[in-house]
Amino acid sequence: MVETKGASARPAAPYSYEGLDRVIHEKARLGVLTSLATHPKGLAFADLKKLCGLTDGNLSRHLQVLEEAGLVRLAKGFEGKRPLTTCHMTAEGRRRFVEYLAVLERVVRDAAGAPGEAADDEAEPADSEGAKGHLRPKLA
Repeated sequence: MVETKGASARPAAPYSYEGLDRVIHEKARLGVLTSLATHPKGLAFADLKKLCGLTDGNLSRHLQVLEEAGLVRLAKGFEGKRPLTTCHMTAEGRRRFVEYLAVLERVVRDAAGAPGEAADDEAEPADSEGAKGHLRPKLA
């Protein structure tokens, strides 16, 4: 990363958000990882499919990408006589997901602190004093 010189060196491109991992950033995969992060013991394929609103084929393909990237592992077994695939987030997956979320939080902070041309009902003052001319979008 290129940095500027000075006491408070900042990246030359502060809005490049290099940590937004393309594997994670895709909407369906973000949903899969969020679901798995909130279920540390893993989820059955069918449960994950319902939580993410995906088809069998779509979820299978996204899980394949996540597995190849080392973010999830799949355990295949049986529940009685029925096949059961259980999906788990790996330790590496959890680490990368947390790093990704930190960058995403930075995006939100940067956007919330940026002056803008928002309508009065969609904005609030940039600081508690209500700085004139600087509005911050409300983030619900």
